Amino acid sequence: MADLFDSSLEHAVPSGPRPLADRLRPQTLAEVIGQEHVLGPEAPLGVMLDSGTLSSLIFWGPPGVGKTTIARLLAGETDLHFVQISAIFSGVADLKKVFEAAKHRRANGQGTLLFVDEIHRFNKAQQDGFLPHMEDGTILLVGATTENPSFELNAALMSRSQVLVLQRLSLADLERLAQRAEKELSKALPLTGEAREQLLEMADGDGRALLNLVEQVMAWKIEKPLDTKGLSERLMRRAAQYDKSGDAHYNLISALHKSVRGSDPDAALYWYARMLEGGEDPRYLARRITRMAVEDIGLADPQAQAMCLESWETFERLGSPEGELAIAQALVYIALAPKSNAVYNAYKAARRAAARTGSEPPPKHILNAPTKLMKSEGYGDGYAYDHDQEDAFSGQDYFPETMGRTEFYAPVERGFERELKKRTEYFAKLRARRNAT
Repeated sequence: MADLFDSSLEHAVPSGPRPLADRLRPQTLAEVIGQEHVLGPEAPLGVMLDSGTLSSLIFWGPPGVGKTTIARLLAGETDLHFVQISAIFSGVADLKKVFEAAKHRRANGQGTLLFVDEIHRFNKAQQDGFLPHMEDGTILLVGATTENPSFELNAALMSRSQVLVLQRLSLADLERLAQRAEKELSKALPLTGEAREQLLEMADGDGRALLNLVEQVMAWKIEKPLDTKGLSERLMRRAAQYDKSGDAHYNLISALHKSVRGSDPDAALYWYARMLEGGEDPRYLARRITRMAVEDIGLADPQAQAMCLESWETFERLGSPEGELAIAQALVYIALAPKSNAVYNAYKAARRAAARTGSEPPPKHILNAPTKLMKSEGYGDGYAYDHDQEDAFSGQDYFPETMGRTEFYAPVERGFERELKKRTEYFAKLRARRNAT
């Protein structure tokens, strides 16, 4: 059964106890708390409404920030019939019914604002199904997603919609919402100032979650305001928003990687802890930390890679929670290690050169000549055995003859690579001297 909501049926639902979040649902856009960057007079929706030209929209943002509410209010502001579906519960047959009903309304002079929650859950074919109805004006689409639409939605659907990013509510926004709840319930939250702030933090930027928490607290029978300890005993802290395969996963690993690259062990530990708190597999983090050592430290500190691998092995042997501590030690080490991507850049440049030069053979003087025919073809002719040369260095050219010598590796003046820079410069001078004679 599709999760369909038709605004014409709203008043047919029997009345009864209503959750606080439903009772405080804004009745106008002006009552929406937060999202001023989208709803303000000079913001995208404010400008659209003022000009009377509302386009199809994609709301991208975390849960509990007002995506559904704003969509419903937009329908009221523009005199469009509001229809809501969820991509989780709706299929092709449900969409056909929605489009058919919208066509009938359009024929009778009534437009339709179709709100699609979790729109990224629809597959490519289903997303394509919206296009003709958007183009001929049968529906004005407002989609909502918690995932990055750049990755989850079709390019064709994106090109016909404007993406608006909704932000998690700030503590100031949540405080305003709490005050609105207190006014609705005609009493103050039975919390000390510090406990009240703790409650706001527990909501983690989610307005709906805050109102649910407020409703729980207001139902308690207590004689005096609770402090932070009392609140913690009665309420479990809300789990942080984290999807190991979604945006939060990629955003946090990016923050962790850049903190290491920026030599900030404190920030690196914070993002590492955030991912562990979200339920991330420590093995994934151990692998990514090892990758950071390879990409961002390289030969500036050859010990970094070894330490990451050792911490990974330690985790496998110890398990949790000591194993995570071993990974944390490696994380701090690589954050404070000297940084260099010289080998990384040299490797990429060498790959590009290899792809460009195709099948160019090595120069004949460095080829082995196990047969007479190969000797007659010049294989091995002129090869200088480096160990027999002065300084054990011949300075010969080992690149394809048509390519010429190319420099890929440029070591930096940091860490151990400072020593490698001295060595490359030393051999460059010897090479120039050998080739000059």
